[in-house]
Amino acid sequence: MTFSRDDSAGYLANHLARLFARELQARIKPLGLSIGTFPALLVLWEGDGLTQRELIAALDIEQPTMANTLARMERDGLIQRRRDPHDGRAQRIWLTETARALEGPATAAATAVNARALAGLSATERATFVALMRKVVTGLQPDDGAV
Repeated sequence: MTFSRDDSAGYLANHLARLFARELQARIKPLGLSIGTFPALLVLWEGDGLTQRELIAALDIEQPTMANTLARMERDGLIQRRRDPHDGRAQRIWLTETARALEGPATAAATAVNARALAGLSATERATFVALMRKVVTGLQPDDGAV
């Protein structure tokens, strides 16, 4: 059997992710946001006050990547880091009012990208597609929490 990128789930998922990212970047750039910070914002909009370690676990990314992302977000006025009152070694990440104000327009942009991408699918196909993606993501995640 020969390898065909058109039949490769990995290739197609990567291509799809790049197309989603390109479209989302075009929509959130006018808001002063980038694709690199968007996932962290999504998690923090669900509930801020997390530690860097908690964000790393939620996003399944490497520590140096998270450190760079948080530095950019702090530089851009999206977050503030404050010492944990119960653990002086830890810092908690809090959204600024600027970041809070961007939640509506940024998530609306993401919703529009999803709607455009899935417009050719029926409601049942959309639900099945998303459910299958979740199943594949779960299947690829390590059992022991290691990356």
